[in-house]
Amino acid sequence: MEIKELGHLVLYVRDIERSAAFYRDVLGFRQILPDPTDGSPLPFPAAAFSSGRTHHELLLIEVGEDAARLPRGRRLGLYHFGLKVGDTDDELRAVLAHIVEAGVQIAGASDHTVTHSLYIVDPDGNEIELYIDVPGVDWHNDPALIAAPTRPLRL
Repeated sequence: MEIKELGHLVLYVRDIERSAAFYRDVLGFRQILPDPTDGSPLPFPAAAFSSGRTHHELLLIEVGEDAARLPRGRRLGLYHFGLKVGDTDDELRAVLAHIVEAGVQIAGASDHTVTHSLYIVDPDGNEIELYIDVPGVDWHNDPALIAAPTRPLRL
């Protein structure tokens, strides 16, 4: 077996409208279901999104306000997921300005040698890495660069 690519991510959320607005209006995903033009409902409270690369990259499923919170600190399960937002630091600066203007708090910023990354948290506490691949870093020929020490990001 060979994995070709990571296809999609499914997240449980407390409030589908709040989370859909975050992923659609703040992060810029295109909502494909329910169809925003006609509001056709799904058989359960959910929303699907795509960046256009494939049929859907993100599916949100509502589980209600009483769902257990994600535990903080070291735990099993998802730590964060990354979304590539461009190819240059200028594009990352524009993303930073956009998310700050949207009222999203920055949880961290790191220079990982191969990527420059901003970290944010969605309305349900899922951590998201917004990153660019650093131009000119040849991790294909030097995979050790992927494990380079993390440094503070200077944008």
